[in-house]
Amino acid sequence: MDLATLIGIVAGVICIIGSIVYGGDIWSFWDVASVIIVLGGGICSTLVAYKIGEFAKIMKVAVKVLVGKESRPQDTIKMLIELSIKARREGLLSLEADQENIHDDFLKQSLQLVVDGVEPEVIVDSMDLELENMKARHDKGAGIFKTLGAQFPAWGMIGTLIGLIQLLEALDDPSAIGPAMAVALVTTFYGSVLANFICNPIANKLALKSKEEITEKKMIIEGVLSIQAGENPRILEHKLKTFLSPKQKLEYEMQSGKSTEDGGRAENSEKVRDAAV
Repeated sequence: MDLATLIGIVAGVICIIGSIVYGGDIWSFWDVASVIIVLGGGICSTLVAYKIGEFAKIMKVAVKVLVGKESRPQDTIKMLIELSIKARREGLLSLEADQENIHDDFLKQSLQLVVDGVEPEVIVDSMDLELENMKARHDKGAGIFKTLGAQFPAWGMIGTLIGLIQLLEALDDPSAIGPAMAVALVTTFYGSVLANFICNPIANKLALKSKEEITEKKMIIEGVLSIQAGENPRILEHKLKTFLSPKQKLEYEMQSGKSTEDGGRAENSEKVRDAAV
């Protein structure tokens, strides 16, 4: 689960409700007609802009923001290094047996092309096409939330105009002016909250996750081509580490150092046992 998203949502709700309760009655910010105008109008406008099948996946896309797995290119590099070592020792055909243990479909497809003896240029073209299509799907998902983020404030303003018209019709009753004005402004409040607290942040988070995934896929392409070319695993490791951020590089170095240390200890223990025998 994305902890930052969860904390942001919870803290944001607390800030909004807290400020309302501190300054007055929370029920003065609730109006069913305003909810229908803003929420219903924004959704209907987005349905006009997109196909029904694309819009139906909106909840599935939104769930990815909260429960989508965090990208860990460090683990992918470690796997590519292990595959490189095995390919140099046993040949490229030996990689076919490892595909059952690989959960990344993109990496699995790339390795299958290598095992099948496909030319590097063809692999690059095929995988780049896969990346372009994946980016198009991601952009479409983020685009739905961007559209909602633009429509909700607009419909909030429409609701405000409707409320003001109704308010002008009740000018002969001064006691009704205040409540009518409050209701008119509530629609703008709803539109601003839905756009700036929900839709636009989700669209930005989806775009960020898409960039991270595309970067990792490009790293996989580079690694698979190096494996096919039979490059030294150390050179491959250095090349792939350029895709990591400074923090990720530090985590990778610590993880690699621990693995090396554990491997060295195991080797020394084995030598001691052999000497004792």
